[in-house]
Amino acid sequence: MKGDALDPAGLIREAYRIDGITAQDCRVIFLDWAIKSDAPDDLPAGIKKLLTQYADQPAQHPMTQTLRAGLEDAAKPTRRGGRAGRQPAS
Repeated sequence: MKGDALDPAGLIREAYRIDGITAQDCRVIFLDWAIKSDAPDDLPAGIKKLLTQYADQPAQHPMTQTLRAGLEDAAKPTRRGGRAGRQPAS
């Protein structure tokens, strides 16, 4: 059975069905879902819809935690490449 419009391959749904799934497994599934997303420019909206769709799932489930982490802002990289990256910070 395939998924729905939000999760066409049913990846997220299946993650919730797998007993003993790990956080690492959920991150891989999430990345696959994000790559295959129809609207990559609006991933936060898709993640919010998924969280609403699976609101009945435990808050401590690794997929729920992964989805919540997907809404957080990514840290800006601080390392510079080349020679500047090898020099101690002033």
